[in-house]
Amino acid sequence: MSQITKLLIANRGEIACRIMSTCQRMDIATIAVHSEADAGAAHVAAADEAVSIGPPPAPQSYLRGDRIIDAAKATGAQAIHPGYGFLAESPDFARSVLEAGLIWIGPSPEIIASMGDKDRARAIAQDAGVPILPGSPRFPVDQLDGLDEAATAIGFPLLVKAACGGGGIGMRRVDRLKDLKGVVTATQSMAERSFGDGTIYLERFVARARHVEVQVFGFGDGRAVHLFDRDCSVQRRYQKIIEEAPAPALSEALREAMQAAAVSLAETVRYAGAGTVEFIYDVDRGEFHFLEMNTRIQVEHPATEMITGVDLIEWQIRQAAGMLDAAGQLAQAPARHAIELRIYAERPEKNFLPAPGTISKINWPSEDDSLRIDHAVRDGDSITPFYDPMIAKLIARGPDRASAIARLSAALAETRIEGVPTNIAFLASVLETPEFRDGELSTDLIARIIPPKKIAGL
Repeated sequence: MSQITKLLIANRGEIACRIMSTCQRMDIATIAVHSEADAGAAHVAAADEAVSIGPPPAPQSYLRGDRIIDAAKATGAQAIHPGYGFLAESPDFARSVLEAGLIWIGPSPEIIASMGDKDRARAIAQDAGVPILPGSPRFPVDQLDGLDEAATAIGFPLLVKAACGGGGIGMRRVDRLKDLKGVVTATQSMAERSFGDGTIYLERFVARARHVEVQVFGFGDGRAVHLFDRDCSVQRRYQKIIEEAPAPALSEALREAMQAAAVSLAETVRYAGAGTVEFIYDVDRGEFHFLEMNTRIQVEHPATEMITGVDLIEWQIRQAAGMLDAAGQLAQAPARHAIELRIYAERPEKNFLPAPGTISKINWPSEDDSLRIDHAVRDGDSITPFYDPMIAKLIARGPDRASAIARLSAALAETRIEGVPTNIAFLASVLETPEFRDGELSTDLIARIIPPKKIAGL
């Protein structure tokens, strides 16, 4: 066991503040790192100490693992928590942290590497008995022999996916064979720029799809539990904006099968810590298939925390320190429902284009047992073009889904953010649609219920 008394957070914004709140309760001192653009940021002000690690662009600061490790050593931190994004799923960074004699709060570098390679992760999932979508072998850059044959075998439409991509980045639909090679070339070029690896593979496109994921926690010894499921189908540009737990309108048999598959995968790889196994549910076929495994805390983890009462960050820290006893599987989901939505500085009417600027004034609704707000912004703070433009997450819960929607709608109506355009009106309109209220969710929900002309009028 390793007692952690000082922890460095290799991240910024709301997730850094979220981790700090748990550390403060655990009497753990926190170290913030920041770029020059974030010198006056909320997460810097909330930390016990702060270290500047470089210029505003992420590759010169938040992606500089060497500077982050140097900051940990200089401040006497024993552990590093990566949050999500940036270096959270970098096996090289995780390995460097361990080699520096520090505690890495996450799964092993080997597991991060295995699950970060989408094609390899599919093979591991298949070996664990988890169903996968029909797909192709890997195609590295300039090695496209057999591409047309693989595509024909899968059928159109299909997806071209970056093997090392994630979060909707590096994924493109192709409807005709004659368009395939051009899309593959473009995707490989983008993947090389974004991930340093242009390898792609092909996968069946699911026309009516739901994105359902299972929160798992592994104890590193072949045992794992799930903390139930979430639906993340409401997306724009392949990126989630509304998530809820548990996933609505699933049969208990289907729900239990997904949960069992997720636990099987986590146990097969002897997973340690918090992770999420993501599935695509084919509504027309009534089948679910493995999508990917995220080897980190998720943006949407508060929805799970709101229905279970578990502090996943605390579990992560205790697990990494060897101070967490293996927990038993909760028998059934608590009788409550939680919904999370993400508020962004963006222009929905312009295809959700990011809208950086200075927030002049914020008015949040009052938090209570039914409402949680995760944010790291104050009056006068700037949303810069260097990082993701998410402003906050609102998470509401109730004894049932209808109550959670009502609480979230009321909270959203009380939220005022001035100085930058936001998606608040757009989110409110989604919550009001009959399709959302009836739980008729799918990844194309927004395109189906709110056409571009209507979005432009919000």
